[in-house]
Amino acid sequence: MGMTIAEKIIARAAGVDAAKAGEIHVVTLDYMLSNDGTTHLTIDKYNNLKNPHIADPSKLVWVVDHNVPCDSVKTAQSQKKMRDFAREHGIDFYEGEGICHQVMVEKYVRPGQLIFGADSHTCTYGCLGAFGTGVGCTDYLYAMVTGKSWVMVPETLRFNLTGALRKGVTARDVILTIIGKIGANGANYKAMEFAGPGLAGLSVSDRFVLCNLAVEAGAKTGLMPVDEVTLEYLEAHGREPVACYESDPDAEFAEVYDIDLSEIQPVVAKPHFVDNLAPVSEVAGTKIHEAFLGSCSNGRLEDLRLGAEVIKGKKVAEGVRFLVVPASRDIYNQAAREGILDTFMEAGAIVMNPNCSVCWGSCQGVIGEGEVLISTGTRNFKGRAGDRNSFVYLANAATVTASAVAGEIAEACF
Repeated sequence: MGMTIAEKIIARAAGVDAAKAGEIHVVTLDYMLSNDGTTHLTIDKYNNLKNPHIADPSKLVWVVDHNVPCDSVKTAQSQKKMRDFAREHGIDFYEGEGICHQVMVEKYVRPGQLIFGADSHTCTYGCLGAFGTGVGCTDYLYAMVTGKSWVMVPETLRFNLTGALRKGVTARDVILTIIGKIGANGANYKAMEFAGPGLAGLSVSDRFVLCNLAVEAGAKTGLMPVDEVTLEYLEAHGREPVACYESDPDAEFAEVYDIDLSEIQPVVAKPHFVDNLAPVSEVAGTKIHEAFLGSCSNGRLEDLRLGAEVIKGKKVAEGVRFLVVPASRDIYNQAAREGILDTFMEAGAIVMNPNCSVCWGSCQGVIGEGEVLISTGTRNFKGRAGDRNSFVYLANAATVTASAVAGEIAEACF
């Protein structure tokens, strides 16, 4: 019996010839990511160890991204702890560079790697053919000290993509549609593998969001085979694969789904669950108070270009705050060079520095009681973006921007 991509990556990391779903393997990790959400807790636990030791500082990447710039004295203290520790131990450290997952994809991730991150959206790295998965700070500490961990090999759900997306429809609509189909628990502790002929027409940015939101279906990770699109991206960023994997023809999948991209339509995830799905037309006319274009899911250049196309020559509706937040410094700079940021500013949007922003619901754009946000963020749980009695709708960049202009949820016209 052949192996899936997930099984092959775990087998490589475990130093064994083969791995099968359900097996538990001790693995050597390629990178360990942490951000300011929990790193201060990891440091406190590390300092309480009898014999504190970091196995390999070169494998650690720490990013301040959740509260940038910091919002309180308490935040400043925890970030200082992180900053000082990283400097003392020679850990790669980024502050103001962007969201951790965007930074990792731009600068570190290589196909075939196994990466742990103290953040649930570490599953993003499958867009480059790597196995990324989120862990808690205790598991992170063990990995940091030993360089190893254990992994139970997940079963794989295979999503065969065919066709091509229509104008105004994005990869975000694809993954939200899939989550609506299988449910928010439909991939619990499974790998979601996206493959098929339709994958070739999707950019790395598109692939990023498919893998990024896999965790919203409960997935252990999202994965994709390495192809020419992957290799071109790596070459442009000065990196080479560790290993290029695809699932064997006789690999065993827990379930296989066929997804025709040409049939996907713009959708919205309604409050308060990511699988509470509806076509945009069903919720059109819902008054909004804020719109957010950004996050690790959709703060990339392609999303900003799409939003700028929708809003060019128009104005943000009176009474609406529209926050535009590029996912990284590189994206911000390129958007500035292309005049995209000017387009948003001229329309009345608020362009922010690269960070998690409204998606995290802590330092920027927090919404109040009874307010409605339409967002390209990752989650719409109750209280995710502010007051517990607020409402978050998730949609693609075009829908979010069109809604900012209309003052109510609206589908973009092209």
